[in-house]
Amino acid sequence: MHMIIKYFTDNDLYKFSVMHAIQKLYPRAYVRYDFINRDIGNFPEGFAEKLKEEIQKMPQLKLTKEEKNFIIKKCYYLDPYFIDFLEGYRYNPDEVHISQNGGDLNLYVEGFWYRTVLWEVPLMALISEIYFKMKGIVPKDVESKAKEKAIGFKDIKADYSEFGTRRRFSFDVQDTVVKTLKENSGKHFKGTSNVYLAMKHNTTPIGTMPHEWFMYHGAFFGYRAANIKSLEAWVEVFQGSLGITLTDTYTTDSFFKSFNLKLAKLFDGVRCDSGSNIEFIDKTIQFYKENRIDPTSKTIVFSDSLNLEEVRKIKEYVNGRIHDTYGIGTYLSNDVGAKPLNMVIKLTHVKEKPKDEYLNAVKLSDVMGKNTGNEKEIYICKLTLGLE
Repeated sequence: MHMIIKYFTDNDLYKFSVMHAIQKLYPRAYVRYDFINRDIGNFPEGFAEKLKEEIQKMPQLKLTKEEKNFIIKKCYYLDPYFIDFLEGYRYNPDEVHISQNGGDLNLYVEGFWYRTVLWEVPLMALISEIYFKMKGIVPKDVESKAKEKAIGFKDIKADYSEFGTRRRFSFDVQDTVVKTLKENSGKHFKGTSNVYLAMKHNTTPIGTMPHEWFMYHGAFFGYRAANIKSLEAWVEVFQGSLGITLTDTYTTDSFFKSFNLKLAKLFDGVRCDSGSNIEFIDKTIQFYKENRIDPTSKTIVFSDSLNLEEVRKIKEYVNGRIHDTYGIGTYLSNDVGAKPLNMVIKLTHVKEKPKDEYLNAVKLSDVMGKNTGNEKEIYICKLTLGLE
């Protein structure tokens, strides 16, 4: 049977790492994720049925011995019991709810958080690949473009990783891109977020934590406590491994107000995922200096809508004052002559156990208008943090 998603580890590393943390700390948590499409009305007739067909095939995926051995070798921060659990995990299509109204696709995922967390990335990859197939779009110049970019990043000495699974054109395109980048960037290509492709191309699986980790803690513990609670819980699970933290779930300014000295010293660095890269550099370096921490001992991972020119600009501005590295997505995995889909799947509702009432989970951003979640809850969040 033909399947678009053919491998259990054709998923991003951060979904497995946060799954591990959820199982350890919040095994009864129950959640809902919602699909948000910013390009309204663009799905062709019959799209939902094609997507449902692929989702029904997902229970066939299982962790192979080769994949398990790779995870044991490369993901040393995952406990043995969790890796054994992954061997027995099977996707449950009943957790995914899909309908289509004209060109609008409606999709949500609901169930225990420790299970449903794995759906986001393969669902988005499926939506993207099916969409381009139904549109009859054929990828162009995949290898030559990837080679040109790889050489470009190497020339400016930019350390970077491929982060493009969620909005890739197709698995085959991403596969070709990762292979080409590794062959042409030398030591500057650091790996890929895709665990299967990291195994296939003998490179490092890259990634740490998602926004949903902070969103869950914000919903339960309040927005002033969210960052500290999230980071301390992460440390409890991973004991210092996976030490790059997001800052923009409730805005970077709020994050740095709560990022205490202990955590600032413990975490290896921060990730810039929205807003001005230049402003973020200044804020981060200033924060470390004010806390008597040498900025050159820390890292910024830049990951917001990057291309070669933007990386060059950032690198010139950093100028060695802090370690800089780059996580690059759609620009690498979906640069084939077609406009990538502008979509996300976000955590929207959480509860501590199935019988409880749902709480709203929201995400702010360092960019106006990119907030996600219930509007009233977003207002409460902003009011709490002094952003209104």
